[in-house]
Amino acid sequence: MQKSIQLDRPESPRNDSNGTNHVHNQRIVETETADGFKKKEQSWFATCQIPTDLSIQVEDVTFHVHKYPLVSKCGYLRTVELPPPNSHLGYDLKLEKFPGGSETFEIILKFCYGLPISLNPDTVAATRCASEFLDMTEAMEDGNLIAKTEAFFTFVVLSSWNDTVTVLRSCEILSPWAENLQIVRRCCDSIISKISRGNSAEEMLIEENWWLKDVTTLHISHFLRIITALRAKEMKPEIIGSCIIRYGEKWLPSTDTKTEGTGKYGNRINDFQVMSGRKQETNIGQNKERRTIIESLASILPPQKEAVPCKFLLWMLKKAIVYAASPVLVLELEKKIGMVLENASVNDLLIPTNSVGEQTIDSTEKQTMHNLEAVQRILDYFLIYEKQQLQQQGLKSTASNISKLVDSYLAEIASDPNVSIDKFQVLAESLPREARASHDGLYRAIDTYLQTHPSLSEHDRRRLCKIMDCGKFSLDACAHAAQNDRLPLRIVIQDMVELHRTSKHVKLEAHIWKKAAGVKLQ
Repeated sequence: MQKSIQLDRPESPRNDSNGTNHVHNQRIVETETADGFKKKEQSWFATCQIPTDLSIQVEDVTFHVHKYPLVSKCGYLRTVELPPPNSHLGYDLKLEKFPGGSETFEIILKFCYGLPISLNPDTVAATRCASEFLDMTEAMEDGNLIAKTEAFFTFVVLSSWNDTVTVLRSCEILSPWAENLQIVRRCCDSIISKISRGNSAEEMLIEENWWLKDVTTLHISHFLRIITALRAKEMKPEIIGSCIIRYGEKWLPSTDTKTEGTGKYGNRINDFQVMSGRKQETNIGQNKERRTIIESLASILPPQKEAVPCKFLLWMLKKAIVYAASPVLVLELEKKIGMVLENASVNDLLIPTNSVGEQTIDSTEKQTMHNLEAVQRILDYFLIYEKQQLQQQGLKSTASNISKLVDSYLAEIASDPNVSIDKFQVLAESLPREARASHDGLYRAIDTYLQTHPSLSEHDRRRLCKIMDCGKFSLDACAHAAQNDRLPLRIVIQDMVELHRTSKHVKLEAHIWKKAAGVKLQ
C-alpha cells in the first residue's frame, strides 16, 4: 500500500535575523492566506481577497500569487532580482528547468500558503528537488520543505521496497537534481541491500526471482547500476543473465521484434522490415534510446557461457546492428556467440545487413540480404575458441557439431543473387575438411548457388565444386549430381564412379556413365 503523509499549515513566520517581528508582514501573512487556487485557461490564481503581486511561469503555466508567502520560505526568490512588471510577457519571473514542472510547483505554492499538502512516493522526489531549487532550508523557516521531504524519504520510503522502486522510477525525469541530491544512489543502495540480504534471500531469488519484475521497470541507467552492484556481490551469473534477458524483452519489443508464432526473440521477416525501411522508425530519439539500452545490456553480460543462451546473444547482435551500436560492442557480442555457436539455429544466424535511424538506406545499392561478414567472424571466433580449448583441456573437437549448421546457412544465403562467389567460397571453406562427415549439405548449398547464379563462368563453377568431396556423398546425392546439368561433371564424375566402382548399385553407375558420355571433352 502506498504511503503518504499530510502536512498541515505551518506556524506563522519567525522573526528576522535582527530579532524584530514586523507587524506589517505578520498582517500580510494572515490576510494573504489563500483558500486555494483556481485555474483559468493556462493560469492559476490564488483565491484571496488581496490582489496578487507576482506572476511566475513554470513550463507553459503562469501562477498569479503573492510575493510574501513565497519569499518567506524560498531563499531563491528572496535573492533573485525580479524584473519590473511586463504585461507583454505576462509574467514577472520564469523558472527554467524547474524540477517536476508545473505540477510540483503547485505543491510548493500550497505549502508556502499554509495549505495542507500530501507527500507520497510518487511526488516526494520531485518535491525534494524543487525545494532544493528554491532553497527552502531551515535557515528560512523551521520545518521548511527540504527537511520535511528528507524525513519522509529517509524514514518512510527507504524502508519499503515498493516505495523505493516508485521513487526511483520518478527520478528518471529529475536529472541532474535527483543524482546530485543522492536520491538515486540511496534508492539503488536500498534495492541492492534488499535483494542480496542474507543467504536465505539468495535461495528465494533462485526459486522465485521476486525482484526481477520491479527492477526491469527501471530506467536503463538505474538498472545498470543495480546489476553491476549485484555482479560485484558475486550473484550467480544465471540470475544476472535472466534479469538482462527480461529487461531486453521488456524494453526492446519494437516492431522488429513482435513475432507471429515464430519464437521468443523475434523473426527474420520483421527484423528485415525494420532494416529495409518498410517499418523504419522515424523517431531518432527512440532509436538512440534503444541503442543505449542494447549497449548497456551488452556491457553487463556475465562472461560465463551458461549465463545467457546463444539465441538471446544472436537476438542482441541483430538489434545492435539494426540500431547501429558501437562496433566494439558488436565484436564483443560476436565473440560471445562464437563460444556457444553449437547451440545456434539457422534462423538465429540470419542477421540483418543494415541499420536504421539516423542513416538513410540506399535501396539502389546491391547488398546482401544477410550479414555474411558477421557470421564469418562468429565462425572464426568459434574455431579460435575451440583450438584454445583443445590445447588447454584436451577436449574433443566440436567442429563437426556445427558443420550441418554452416551448410544449412550456406544453403539459405545461396538463394540471394547479391552474394558474391568469393564470400560464399570463403565461408564454405572456413571449416576444416575433416569437420564434415557428409558433404550432402554442402552439395545442396552449392547447387542452390549455381541455380541462383546461372551466369557463373565455367571457371567459377569449378572453384565451387572443388570444395566438395564426392567421396562423402550419399547415394542419393550421387544420383542427383549425376543428372545435374549445373555441375561441371568433369570435376566430380570420376570421383563418384571410383566411389561406386566396386558397388552393386549398377543402376546408379549406369546413370553416372550415361551422363559422363554426354560431356564434351575440350
